[in-house]
Amino acid sequence: MRKTLTYAMLIFFSLLFIAPLFWAVTTALKSQQELYLFPPKWIPSVWKFSNFAEAWNTQPFNLFLKNTVIITALSTIGQLISCTLVAYGFARFQFKGRDMLFLVVLATMMIPWEVTMIPQYMEFNYLGWINTLKPLIVPSWFGSAYYIFLLRQFILTLPRELDEAATIDGASKMTVLFRIIVPLMGPSLILVAVFQIMNCWNDYLGPLIFLNDQTKYTLTLGLSQFKGMYGVDMQSIMAITCLISIPPLAIFFFAQRYIVGGIATTGIKG
Repeated sequence: MRKTLTYAMLIFFSLLFIAPLFWAVTTALKSQQELYLFPPKWIPSVWKFSNFAEAWNTQPFNLFLKNTVIITALSTIGQLISCTLVAYGFARFQFKGRDMLFLVVLATMMIPWEVTMIPQYMEFNYLGWINTLKPLIVPSWFGSAYYIFLLRQFILTLPRELDEAATIDGASKMTVLFRIIVPLMGPSLILVAVFQIMNCWNDYLGPLIFLNDQTKYTLTLGLSQFKGMYGVDMQSIMAITCLISIPPLAIFFFAQRYIVGGIATTGIKG
């Protein structure tokens, strides 16, 4: 009886989470006449797959896709490099005030981005970076407290004997990092990469604040162009939403075992 109840609850909540995605897909495939019927039709009478191409071509989404890929790729690379270096320093180096400095880094996670939004805008405006992709890329090269924490916790689980053996053989600290530590950090690095890709791909507020020219827009900003003063093109919004959701879903599907492994191997030792 308990197992039946458990499966029933799992099916119920699964359908609850799948329903919005299913509604988005079916809405994207509906004709204009079926869009605002009441009661609404879940399944369209005619499946109009041409809606996807029409919605994509109404705005320069190829350009938006290019901008989004550039921001996502460079930001992810920056986070992986900077966070790995900082995490290695906190995990393996002994220096005065290390633990206090690490607590300060963790404390920055309690500051919402909305608090630093205006100071960042003023700083980037002073540097002349407004309406460029730099404000969305450069900060990622200075690390993220959450990613630093994840990677540091993973490095702490690695035995120091590996470092010591390499040092005896004449390896420098950077050699130990890139030849020994980094190859063992695969699951955690993939976890950080997936999180950062998701954040950049879905980011709306950042591009909205720092970008003014349509040629610099990302996919999320392009999606907002379907919302006008006098109406909302719901059909196109759902079509583009479905299309731009494919890459994150695919990445999560193929990397889910690494995500689980990365989370499981962090936070074991502190």
